[in-house]
Amino acid sequence: MSLKALFLNCTLKRSPHVSNTRALIDKVAAIMEPLGVETEVVRVVDYQVAFGVSIDEGDGDQWPEIYGKVKAADIIVIGTPIWFGVRSSVAQLVMERLDGSYAEGDPETGQYPLYGKVAGVIVTGNEDGAHDAAATTLFNMSHLGCTVPPNCDCYWVGDAGPGPSYIEAGGEKHMYTDKTARFLAHNVVFFARLLKDNPIPINIKGLTGEARAASSDVCHIRHGDS
Repeated sequence: MSLKALFLNCTLKRSPHVSNTRALIDKVAAIMEPLGVETEVVRVVDYQVAFGVSIDEGDGDQWPEIYGKVKAADIIVIGTPIWFGVRSSVAQLVMERLDGSYAEGDPETGQYPLYGKVAGVIVTGNEDGAHDAAATTLFNMSHLGCTVPPNCDCYWVGDAGPGPSYIEAGGEKHMYTDKTARFLAHNVVFFARLLKDNPIPINIKGLTGEARAASSDVCHIRHGDS
């Protein structure tokens, strides 16, 4: 069974500048491909992506082009550098734009477009912040409908203070990062195949209706409203 994996590289550097995050993405992609996965990497800053929380903000917004790739993928991996201890502003922008997917729920079940897809995260940077970036991003992807497998994060961070980044420091030979790259690749591929054969059956519209009927503080519920 052929699968598609989309890596969203949320580096702050436009092409053709070297991206340390891309280097680690390439390592994970190379592990996935022999497992029967077609991979694609999108460097988000090379597109004109507007701020907002809709699918299309108009006026030359190129997010719809990226979003089309998201919907076509079985696996979505967010790659982000660390800046000031947190994920990049580009990664935050991607999460905000993915929020627009809630508006495209399935007409019958209300499932969001990212249901049935599997998420992973790759982080590079100096000092601390990898756990925070991974946890926040995977939590966001889960709420958007993605399945989050075990051990689906891979990161490399340098020593305290300014210093060499992933490529310069020889991060590709770092045992822990190499190990987690393999864990990430194999786990997301396994769960993507599992979901292909066993789609999640939840009816969000129906369950939202049940919750509304059983609640005394009924208010407008945007996600899965029925």
